[in-house]
Amino acid sequence: MNMRIFEGYRNGINLGGWISQFKSYDVTHFDTFITEENIKDIASMGFDHVRVPVDYIVLQDDDGNLRETGFGYLDKCRKWCRNAGLKMIIDLHECYGFSFDPGKKDDKTKFFYDDDLQERFLILWEQIALRFGEYHEYVAFEPLNEVVNEEVKDAWNIVVAKFIRRVRKTAPATDLIIGGVNYNNASCVKYLNFPLDDHIVYNFHCYEPFYFTHQGAFWIEGMPLDFRIGYPETLDEYKAASAVFDKEIGSAVFTDGIGEIGTQFFEDFFASAIEKAEADNVPLYCGEYGVVESAESEDIVKWLKDVTAVFNEHGIGHAMWNYKGLYFGLSDPWNEDVRKGFSGLKTR
Repeated sequence: MNMRIFEGYRNGINLGGWISQFKSYDVTHFDTFITEENIKDIASMGFDHVRVPVDYIVLQDDDGNLRETGFGYLDKCRKWCRNAGLKMIIDLHECYGFSFDPGKKDDKTKFFYDDDLQERFLILWEQIALRFGEYHEYVAFEPLNEVVNEEVKDAWNIVVAKFIRRVRKTAPATDLIIGGVNYNNASCVKYLNFPLDDHIVYNFHCYEPFYFTHQGAFWIEGMPLDFRIGYPETLDEYKAASAVFDKEIGSAVFTDGIGEIGTQFFEDFFASAIEKAEADNVPLYCGEYGVVESAESEDIVKWLKDVTAVFNEHGIGHAMWNYKGLYFGLSDPWNEDVRKGFSGLKTR
């Protein structure tokens, strides 16, 4: 059985750190961090789309009032993408009442059982759909980034069904990119269960082996700042490295039936997501994948080659994390060797 392809979204990159995950609400930052020249640069590197994370606070204040300037940033990006021949995904990275961010010690469960919080989320999406639904040929929607707790999987399906119903009133032909729980883990795509149409796409993220992709990352609880490991190491070596971590960090290396590190590891880790997508005749997409700057450049390139080889083998669209900043930036000066090694990896 062959999986449907998410046409036009085969090979993209994220604009994280622009209108999401910023240090403070700063108009100067919003006006300068990403410009039309950056979009042209992305197109020149052979990417076909950008994923644009946006936090709710850019689009509405804490009282729920709309911020038209925030919608203006999305619309400027839409125009830049159109001019550069790129497609665009609007990803609501945080909504009022929920954040994936482990640094924010908020309740990661409440939103999924709170009708008032969900209504505010749905009203915001109705406004996004009203403004961008007409551009469905090159703008797609992603309702929410990285649902954290696996226990809310059934409640999340109910929220998604509400989202689809409300958005379809003004955006009947827009592609909707929907991920699962446990930080959008590939192994949790199988839990997605809601009414389907021809413009639904299943979504997951890939930062495995996590010990490698997030080595020394200060925002990961329990991660030693001086921890380093190469790629590829053997599966046993990654398991042995776990002695200094909570076992839930990097749990993929402990998954039953997982293959040796390399392309087989990704084949096995993505297998259940691929099976679900094929069974439901839904395209499959990886909205984030990447490696933190503390890893060795030559190892980052090896990892990119392996994961993108498996994406391309199965027709899985993908967007690299990240274009600029947030310790993953492909365009950042430290990443010159990765940029050189990355050439030729992209689906053109």
